[in-house]
Amino acid sequence: MELSLIGLQNAGKTSLVNVVAVSIVVHVSFNTVGFNMRKVTKGNVTIKLWDLGGQPRFRSMWERYCRAVSAIVYVVDAADHDNLSISRSELHDLLSKPSLSGIPLLVLGNKIDKSGALSKQALTDEMGLKSITDREVCCFMISCKNSTNIDSVIDWLVKHSKSKN
Repeated sequence: MELSLIGLQNAGKTSLVNVVAVSIVVHVSFNTVGFNMRKVTKGNVTIKLWDLGGQPRFRSMWERYCRAVSAIVYVVDAADHDNLSISRSELHDLLSKPSLSGIPLLVLGNKIDKSGALSKQALTDEMGLKSITDREVCCFMISCKNSTNIDSVIDWLVKHSKSKN
């Protein structure tokens, strides 16, 4: 299974890769430059994770790395209210690309351990997820720092790897 992890800078994409890969929290204090790739095996499923940089100069690459994936994983900092409209705009712009039609979308509201983090319903509304009707859309609220709901994320991903094979 191949996945692309995308989202704005500092949303927690690299932290998510580290938590999924080693099931421990690794605090990352640097931005991903370009992309990183990591292979993770959970049970009998090998997941190839593309961790793509979220800075404006890298966003044009997102489509290229999302074309042949089993699912697009979009990570949002649920406590960063200032960047929600940009995050929403980038997500909807990406999903409008014909090459990505029908690829399942998993939206992860990260940093729920922070005060002021949005609820799942508020994030769903802010990101306009109900308007996305051309693909399966799922949303989980997570904390990479505390490993909250990471098992649910892995279960969803493993389920989707089996439906593709």
